[in-house]
Amino acid sequence: MDLVIRGARVADGTGGPSYTADVSVHEGRIAGIGRIPGGGRRTLDAHGLVLAPGFIDMHAHSDLALLRDPDHGAKAAQGVTLEVLGQDGLSYAPVDDRTLEGVRAAITGWNGPGDDVDFDWRTVGGYLDRLDRAHGGRGIAVNAAYLVPQGTVRALALGWDDRPATPAELDRMRRLVAEGLEQGAVGMSSGLTYTPGMYASGSELTELCRVVARYGGYYCPHHRSYGHGALAAYAEMVELTRRAGCALHLAHATMNFAENEGRAPELLALLDAALDAGADITLDTYPYTPGCTTLVALLPSWANEGGPQAVLARLRDDTGAERIRHALEVEGADGCHGVPVDWSTIEISGVGDPALAGYVGTRLDGWDTARGLLLDDRLAPTVLQHVGHEDNVRAIMRHRVHTGGSDGILQGAKPHPRAYGTFPHYLGRYVRELGVLGLEECVAHLSGRPAARLRLPDRGLVRVGHRADLVLFDPDTVAAGSTYERPRTLPTGIPYVLIDGRFVMRDGRRTDVLAGRAVRRTTPPG
Repeated sequence: MDLVIRGARVADGTGGPSYTADVSVHEGRIAGIGRIPGGGRRTLDAHGLVLAPGFIDMHAHSDLALLRDPDHGAKAAQGVTLEVLGQDGLSYAPVDDRTLEGVRAAITGWNGPGDDVDFDWRTVGGYLDRLDRAHGGRGIAVNAAYLVPQGTVRALALGWDDRPATPAELDRMRRLVAEGLEQGAVGMSSGLTYTPGMYASGSELTELCRVVARYGGYYCPHHRSYGHGALAAYAEMVELTRRAGCALHLAHATMNFAENEGRAPELLALLDAALDAGADITLDTYPYTPGCTTLVALLPSWANEGGPQAVLARLRDDTGAERIRHALEVEGADGCHGVPVDWSTIEISGVGDPALAGYVGTRLDGWDTARGLLLDDRLAPTVLQHVGHEDNVRAIMRHRVHTGGSDGILQGAKPHPRAYGTFPHYLGRYVRELGVLGLEECVAHLSGRPAARLRLPDRGLVRVGHRADLVLFDPDTVAAGSTYERPRTLPTGIPYVLIDGRFVMRDGRRTDVLAGRAVRRTTPPG
């Protein structure tokens, strides 16, 4: 054996009771579980540690970070062995030169401008290949799967305009989604409070979901509202995927803003009714109350029509800016989930221009400041939005189809601590301290259940023959180090992480191993 792990408490990813066992690893896979006589080339004493399948981040924004940062300790140190990219309907494939320029500008706040990245791909398959040959062909820090981003597809087929797709444009979008799935994507995402994806009608989305269903993928929407009308927005996603016959995974599923305090049980009742009727639904959440997005995303959809340059033009024009202010402060803009903005809940977490760093960590005092910052930083600012409710967070994480996702934006001087802390925060805060979840149950939420959603037959469980993507953590000390004041602090209590049987974390330190690769969908079209 390459490695024998001795005396671990095995939480195998099923949610069943844990047990003490040795685990052997050979040629990147789990070779034995039980009492294993003899040793291996290497032996690890794991007494006092829990051995679990590697954690799967079902909602990640590491699309460029994996290419630019070989260390990627933000995720490796948490025990994450696989991330799902291409989220919220906007990412970097499939594109042409024009679309790529617009997408880069639109999501600078998520991923940075990308000036340090060679965008030498245009297709989904090209992007996945690029991950595999990153860092001189050594690969990436953790594994990565990809969702075809519906907003990017719409921008490629018909631009950033708020109008229905023509039959020819809809046919092209169908082909683009199909090509992305054929090239290895695991499903399709949407960002229905972000342009241009938000301009799609329910019928348009249903047609694209039919393509996703044919390839055995899943639809992952950031739906139309997490505030006013949130339940109706969830219901729309449930119904359109029912019509399409498509699996549904609800992104960062929560109920925010004052009007939704205590209303998580209504959402869960909606989901339970659909599940009991035979729907295939899962969801992910992060274990924190504030949200995180870009400042420009709060604007009304009509203000974003035409793409980033059109937004800046409207902001420069006093008449256009006043219309935007009225929509935000009086009407409740769709970009702000239909709720009139409370500027005191908006905290600047990052800027693109270092000269504007003084804004980071401050709360906005009104529209004039927000407008000036958007113009001066060319739409780059990211924000924390303090609009969540702890009772909703706890209720949703207990649900039978819940999985973990960080929604971690790694950019900015003061990013949301979830980017560096989501998985140990579940284990330390919500398992050990609060008892909201049992340890074995929580591990299943973070490993076995997401692997099943991704249809990965050899990941997510501690099973003989499965890939040796493993994490060992101390249940008595595991905790998120990241805080709102020091968001890039790494966690404690996770000394070992393996991908394909190779240590990417050893003795609590990041090794130089790059064992991650693109994980491609393999289900043939039905």
